Amino acid sequence: MVRQNVARRAALVDAAIEVLAREGARGLTFRAVDAQAEVPTGTASNYFSSRDDLFTQVGGRIYERLRPDPATIAASLSGPRDRERVSELMHELVDRVSAFRSGYLALLELRLEATRRSDLRAVLTERIRADVDANVGHHLASGLPGDETTVVLLYLAMNWLIVERLTLPGVFGEEEIHTLVTTAVERLLPADQ
Repeated sequence: MVRQNVARRAALVDAAIEVLAREGARGLTFRAVDAQAEVPTGTASNYFSSRDDLFTQVGGRIYERLRPDPATIAASLSGPRDRERVSELMHELVDRVSAFRSGYLALLELRLEATRRSDLRAVLTERIRADVDANVGHHLASGLPGDETTVVLLYLAMNWLIVERLTLPGVFGEEEIHTLVTTAVERLLPADQ
């Protein structure tokens, strides 16, 4: 019974991600989530105490789904520790995050909604700060070139490139995106590092 409830909650949160990405924060209602999840009306309201709770659950779930799988993490620790490897990792990151389009768009909606909801802002601030810190820690521990500032600048550059790719795909073509990722790494990590 508990396993089914956990699975149903996850399905509802996944449905909420799709609604949020498609309809925005104003469109994220319990009824819309029920319809997206194809469950009886009223189901979502039995699982979430409020829209704020739903927003918070969506934020956490997006990060669960964006997290690289163990094979990707292991692969990041293999091979040479040089600028080219960092470039490969940034390409993998941009492609992996872009592949979960609805999740990233929902995250952008959550960020906008966080400007109006202090509880959501606190949750997202804590979660995103932890993500940045984890990325910095992983990078430094891996022996890859670059310092904390390099990782943060790459984080910022890759995030905005993903925003462009997902929201206005006509701004930069795929070949140009590839070139921009490589160039960002080359400019932030001189060849002698």
